[in-house]
Amino acid sequence: MRAKWKSALCAATAAICFLVGLSGSAQSVTETVTDEPSSSPGIPDAPSTKQRNFAERWAKFYTDDWSGQSTGSSDSAPQKRGLPAPLDSPPFPNSDWSYGGSQDIGAPDGNVYPLMKALNHEKSRTKVYGWIEPGLNFSTSSKNNFPDSYTVFPNRLELDQAVIYIERLADTVQTKHFDWGYHITAFYGTDYRFTTAKGYFSQQLLLFNRQYGFDPVMEYVDLYFPRVAQGMDVRMGRFISVPGIEAQLAPNNYMFTHSLLYTIDPFTDTGIMSTIKLNKRWLVQAGFSAGHDVAPWTPDRKPTVHFCLNYTTASGNDNLYGCANGINDGKYAYNNLQHYDLTWYHKFNKSWHTATEAWYMYERDVPNVAGNVENPVPTEIGANGAFCQPGQLRCTAPEYAIVNYLQKEFNPRLFLSFRSDFLDDKKGQRTGYATKYSENTLMFGKWMGNTILIRPEIRFDRSWDLKAYNNGKNNNQFTFAADLIYKF
Repeated sequence: MRAKWKSALCAATAAICFLVGLSGSAQSVTETVTDEPSSSPGIPDAPSTKQRNFAERWAKFYTDDWSGQSTGSSDSAPQKRGLPAPLDSPPFPNSDWSYGGSQDIGAPDGNVYPLMKALNHEKSRTKVYGWIEPGLNFSTSSKNNFPDSYTVFPNRLELDQAVIYIERLADTVQTKHFDWGYHITAFYGTDYRFTTAKGYFSQQLLLFNRQYGFDPVMEYVDLYFPRVAQGMDVRMGRFISVPGIEAQLAPNNYMFTHSLLYTIDPFTDTGIMSTIKLNKRWLVQAGFSAGHDVAPWTPDRKPTVHFCLNYTTASGNDNLYGCANGINDGKYAYNNLQHYDLTWYHKFNKSWHTATEAWYMYERDVPNVAGNVENPVPTEIGANGAFCQPGQLRCTAPEYAIVNYLQKEFNPRLFLSFRSDFLDDKKGQRTGYATKYSENTLMFGKWMGNTILIRPEIRFDRSWDLKAYNNGKNNNQFTFAADLIYKF
């Protein structure tokens, strides 16, 4: 495991050094400008940002951040176009009720990142940033924690995610001219098994089942058309599957571990998604893809449509987000889930809010793996079969789930989250066991400035109809887990 950590840290260091080298044309990271005369003879002024070298600027960002001083640009960001943001971020992952497949249309990009500050390019519209997330867990299971995720390997310390983003956000605050953006992700860690799409380096998981792996989770371009209603964003490429409260990227979640609901639903899509802001309260999305978690060049591709509708009340305290996500013939293929999802956000007051999500999914003509038929149909690698009725070679495999998050903000650096979760994998096609599941998790999130987040949690899982935990040995599982997110 030490070798894996060293490899990851070396890769991150090499990437940062490469980026630093690229910035040399603007200004060497060790170059200093000519000193101005001191305001007091014999007493040198403190060096300005440009007078410091790369390492000094990097360290200054964190010392300012952790001591509560401003680390942002001196230029004020433009005002958001739309309803006021309902939440504080931090401590929460987002300040707005989130939706997928698009930028937040009308929201300014006011973020300043440590690496960009160290490179003296904090005002650049192209930004390079990321995070490192180690995590550990202690579990009553000894073989496997699944479907607890992403801590599937019990009783160990791991590098869950080491991520680098390169992106340019379109300016969606203005409404006068076309603009564009793009995004590229480099993602390494144990969590790659929950982002893998067939055809994108998928042999790491599907053929070799490696503990650590690499995945280019997102690579897309955004085209912004300001004069279509109140703004339209067209996203083309590979992006996170649109609906839901949670996301694969660690900073975008309330908790370290994920709900049962999220663990088994679609991960990413490759295609085109159009998002139109009709007005301040209504937003509509429609798109076309090759199907869930498959590249367009794989045999599993299918013409697939997506449609979502998003509504926010005038007060901003309630939001409903419904999606028919990835709809096609529904026949058995790699992760070819027919996914119908509804999310409801509600803000009680300044410090309390809740998020609830429910979905129904199914696949048709799934091969029977129950052992109750002669000459069973073989399953595809990485795509589970179903426990069908005796005599059925294939059957429809449905599942449904619901999850609720309850959040309490104590201050901008401390929050609590409680999650209750229920899943019925009726034919066992998503988890390998035809049973009902429940889980409850309590977590505290503590920020250090805006760049370090620690999330300890306790979690209890139960499978009700079959022993489904610890590779089918237990009905119950209790875990303590914690992660640390270090942003750069």
